[in-house]
Amino acid sequence: MIRDYLRGLPVFAGDLPKFDPAGAPERPDELFVTWLVEAVQAGVREPHAATLSTVGVDDVPSARILIVKNVDESGWQFAVHGDSPKGRELGRRPVAAMTFYWPAQARQVRVRGVARTASASESAADFLARPMASRAEAALGRQSQPLDERAGAVALDPDVVVPEWTLYTLEPGQVEFWQGDEQRKHTRLRYSRGNAGWERELLWP
Repeated sequence: MIRDYLRGLPVFAGDLPKFDPAGAPERPDELFVTWLVEAVQAGVREPHAATLSTVGVDDVPSARILIVKNVDESGWQFAVHGDSPKGRELGRRPVAAMTFYWPAQARQVRVRGVARTASASESAADFLARPMASRAEAALGRQSQPLDERAGAVALDPDVVVPEWTLYTLEPGQVEFWQGDEQRKHTRLRYSRGNAGWERELLWP
């Protein structure tokens, strides 16, 4: 049965990295960058890809994977087309969660908070930094619509910016770092934003 097959698959095998929460920095973005660089050095593919979860227009959670553009003290940046499902969902309820998972290292990072829109000029700069083919696709504004047939090549002026393109910063209220262990003695460190700054606490596995 598939249940037995799934239960028999190995997890958290191999030489996993160590994580000592006592040495964690004061800010979660600093620890995230350290883990991201370690993931790159370990050969993790697309370590900057994350699952973005939003609240659907039907109030049911909605999730998809996208690429994170930047991480700093203000939060985690990503961009969406305003007329896409995630763009409409964020416009309706600007809250989100972001999950990173690097299986080769048995590590995940969970970010929860408010999604803030960047300025029009910042969104435009992000759009113009995309490959031309990606910009042309975004100019069609058809993401997630039914596909009857693929459109041919779209000609786009290299200086044109799609006004619906929006750069967001996910400003976290909580960030959790999870280090897996083969014996299930996982290490979980949660950062919570308080009035005086970030507070840290360990969680049960």
